[in-house]
Amino acid sequence: MRVTVLGAGTMGAGIAQAAATAGHGVALRDVEESFVEAGLATIDDTLSEGVERGKVEPDVREATLDRITGTTDLAAAADGADLVIEAVPEDMDLKREVLGEAESHVDAEAVLASNTSALSVTELASALDRPERLLGLHFFNPVHLMGLVEVVVAERTDETTLETARGFVESIDKTAVEVRDSPGFASSRLGVALGAEAIRMYESGVAGAADIDAAMELGYNHPMGPLKLTDVIGLDVRLDVLAHLREELGERFRPPQALKRKVRAGKLGKKTGEGFYVWKDGEAVRPADEPGGDAAEGPR
Repeated sequence: MRVTVLGAGTMGAGIAQAAATAGHGVALRDVEESFVEAGLATIDDTLSEGVERGKVEPDVREATLDRITGTTDLAAAADGADLVIEAVPEDMDLKREVLGEAESHVDAEAVLASNTSALSVTELASALDRPERLLGLHFFNPVHLMGLVEVVVAERTDETTLETARGFVESIDKTAVEVRDSPGFASSRLGVALGAEAIRMYESGVAGAADIDAAMELGYNHPMGPLKLTDVIGLDVRLDVLAHLREELGERFRPPQALKRKVRAGKLGKKTGEGFYVWKDGEAVRPADEPGGDAAEGPR
């Protein structure tokens, strides 16, 4: 299968890597050459780390990189694509624009997908001449480690599109969970509700970030606590999802003030070095509410 990924950020690069590792030819496209180069570098770094840890064979790394082509040319990226996956920021207008432009460059049989984590796929599809060939493919971060893909079926998604998506997810050795298009789908709606309540507990002084996370990791067997996961996802991304769900579903999804304050301060989590934790070299080194961390928030 020929796969085109639109957007070379964290998710786009991860999706491109997963597809190429599974043997698909991949075109990774972004609007600036520096963004494309950064995405390719991220893939190279992730694969190299896998080799160092004995998780990836050196020849698999080389073959994966050889299958990925980076470009800023949308027409070239979409040429001959069987599947186009949009992975640009969570902005409805931007996604509609990108998908509409992509449709004009692909063959009639090509399937289009959005990696949105919460936006209406049905609304995204309304930007297309053929809305029946769009669905959601919601991947999880980090893509190369997470085994789930949420397949979001829009109002007009047809069976051929759905079968192509199922086959692709199976081909990259991940599990598809099919959901009807609704606000937040299943994973984002449940995940953000847990994360928001954890942030409210944090800001009201119930417990510190590490203790809240430990309660869920050790008490409920979650692989990562909700506050550390918020840091990994990005506080700005979580805030955008909450704002969207509040508009669609009501006040129970009102964003906590602590989340708003951190986003305003540029403390977006792992990608900026601080959120609810302080991060160094991709690892959480301490909660931000410990001495030397964020003195403005959290319990003492």
